[in-house]
Amino acid sequence: MSSNLESVKDMLVFLGKSLFSILEALFFQLIPKPKKNVAGEIVLITGAGSGLGRLLALQFARLGSVLVLWDVNKEANEETLQVAREAGATRVHAYTCDCSRREDVYRVADQTYKAFLPAMVANNHGHLVCISSSAGLIGVNGLADYCATKFAALGFAESMFVETFAEKQTGIKTTIVCPFFIKTGMFEGCTTKCPTLLPILDPEYAVRKIIEAILQEKLYLYMPKFLYFMMFLKSFLPIETGMLIADYLGVFHVMDGFTGQKKKA
Repeated sequence: MSSNLESVKDMLVFLGKSLFSILEALFFQLIPKPKKNVAGEIVLITGAGSGLGRLLALQFARLGSVLVLWDVNKEANEETLQVAREAGATRVHAYTCDCSRREDVYRVADQTYKAFLPAMVANNHGHLVCISSSAGLIGVNGLADYCATKFAALGFAESMFVETFAEKQTGIKTTIVCPFFIKTGMFEGCTTKCPTLLPILDPEYAVRKIIEAILQEKLYLYMPKFLYFMMFLKSFLPIETGMLIADYLGVFHVMDGFTGQKKKA
C-alpha cells in the first residue's frame, strides 16, 4: 500500500513539475528572460581570428568580459585582440592554438586554465556554447563530412547539458547554436532557393542572436526560425514527404555553386 502511495506521489510531483516547466517556457516566449551580466566573466573564444569568432569577441568586449582568444592564425588573432581593446576590452589575451590537435589544446590551456569543465563543476558556474549548424540537424548531400562533425558537436553539447543537469549543476548553462549558412566566406558560392524561409545569414545578425541566446541562457538557438518548424515536421512526417519538402526548398542543390573559402593573397 505504501509503495502505491509513493508511486502516486512521484507521479503527482512529476506532473506538477512538468506543467510548471511548460507554463514557464510559454511565459518566457511572451516575456523574454532577463539578460544575465557577463562583465568580468572569462570568455574563451575558439577561432577568434576571423568570422563569428572575431564578432563574438567584439560583442563580449563591449559587455565587459575578460577575453581569452584562441586561433591557429597568430596574426589574425592579434588583430582581433587589438580591435577588442578598441571596443572596450580591458583584459584580453590571445593564444595561438590549433584546436584540431589535442596536445596543442592542452599546451595552451596550461597557459590559461587547464581543466575547463572540472573547474566549472567545482564552482557550479559557467556557460558552454557550441556553434553547431543546421547541417547538424538534417543531413545534406554534398556535406557528409561537415554534417558528421556538426552532428557530433550537437550530440556532445547535449550530452554535457544532460550530465550537468543530472548532477544538479544548475549553475552551468549550455547554449547550442544551429544556423543556416552565414556569409563568413566558409561557404562561398552556396545559394538558397527560398531566401524568405532559408536566408543566407548576415554575420552581424547571427552574432547578435547568439549573444541574446547566451545572455538569456537558452539551450537551443536555430537560425532562421523556420528551422524550428522543419525539425517539428521531421519528427513525424514520412521520409518521402520530407524529401519532397527538401527538394521543393532546393536543399539538394545548395552546394552546387560551392567554391570554398577564398584564401587571402
